[in-house]
Amino acid sequence: MDLTFICIIISSLSFYAYVVSYFISPHMKNEFKRFNLEKFGILTIILEFLGATGLLVGIKWNLILMISSLGLGLLMFCGLAVRIKLKDSLWISLPAVFFMILNLFIFLESIK
Repeated sequence: MDLTFICIIISSLSFYAYVVSYFISPHMKNEFKRFNLEKFGILTIILEFLGATGLLVGIKWNLILMISSLGLGLLMFCGLAVRIKLKDSLWISLPAVFFMILNLFIFLESIK
């Protein structure tokens, strides 16, 4: 197993967990309310699900991996921008930073 494969598995499983938690935990929906982005909650969850699925499919088809990892990296960049705008602490913003870097790493590895 190589590092990129491990990163793909970590990222995809984490995003699937975020998707599930949106539907079973009120915390995730409350975060979208706090961001004043309630109307984008479902869209964000759909994009996370598609991205996580694309990462796994991308193990076989590199173009899908490139698109999915870049998309998730950009989604996390937007999430980080929202957190910066709301003046959230670094600790609270750390997951967005981590998953942005992780998916951009996967993207850079996929274009080699």
